[in-house]
Amino acid sequence: MADNATFLDATSGSLRAELGMRLARQRLARNVTQEALADTAGIGLRTLRRVEAGEPSSVDSVLRVVIALGLADGLMAGIPTLDVRPIERVASRGRERRRARPSRSRMSDESWSWSDGPDD
Repeated sequence: MADNATFLDATSGSLRAELGMRLARQRLARNVTQEALADTAGIGLRTLRRVEAGEPSSVDSVLRVVIALGLADGLMAGIPTLDVRPIERVASRGRERRRARPSRSRMSDESWSWSDGPDD
């Protein structure tokens, strides 16, 4: 099993494989068959097999498996909520942020266009 440091350079494929393996281990630890879990999750058996194998699957299918295994709280705990601090709310006049601004260090003085690439 990979540790959290491994995920710093993760790809979607490696995360899918690790997630699928962890979900399969959770299912086996609970002594639940793939057929029973697929039925509880409301997905097809083939879909569950793809999820556990780390193959591309819909987010909805993965979430259904997570919920059926009772792991939704753990999943959501891994993504912290970022509450707006009171001083930020005053600065934004009570409006919640809806988009990000590019950092100034990444912006260059040169203007960019679609045809400026070296391959054109």
